[in-house]
Amino acid sequence: MSRLRSGGFAALLSGLAAVLPALTARAETGPAEAAPQSVPDAHALLTVSGLRDGTPAVVAFDMAALSALPQVSFTTSTIWTEGPQTFTGVPLGAVLAAAGMTGRTLQATAANDYAVQIPVETWPRNGPVIAYLRNGKPMTLRDKGPLWIVYPYDSNSAYRTEVIYTRSIWQLDRIDVRP
Repeated sequence: MSRLRSGGFAALLSGLAAVLPALTARAETGPAEAAPQSVPDAHALLTVSGLRDGTPAVVAFDMAALSALPQVSFTTSTIWTEGPQTFTGVPLGAVLAAAGMTGRTLQATAANDYAVQIPVETWPRNGPVIAYLRNGKPMTLRDKGPLWIVYPYDSNSAYRTEVIYTRSIWQLDRIDVRP
């Protein structure tokens, strides 16, 4: 909860209200995973900051919280790896929805502070995805993980551009949602 900054208790309540419907739906099919807001700092893989209902908020996700969101998998080649790779992860839009945040631009930042701007209006219908598995295995920090924004590059030549490649940030650890 220390990830909730200048929204304090009101932001926590607002966040819980946003997550409860998802937890209720999850409870009907099995045990609920940890809500993003309940992630201890030491276990957070990704933090998403921005405005939620006009109030500044920071939401932290661990692997359980990310795994509880809708999953996608696809096989594609990349300019950084040898041969086709199968990626599994969460659509970036689903992460923002779970955090209760909307905006026009995202700043995605890696563990080494490399940052890219991703305008929301430029998102393709089937991407981008925050991948956490490559070929069925978690990605280590040395292996571009644990989180990597990827696109299904082989499915459309529009994904094989320098702009998209620069937005394919690995070692992703935070997203700032901007109006």
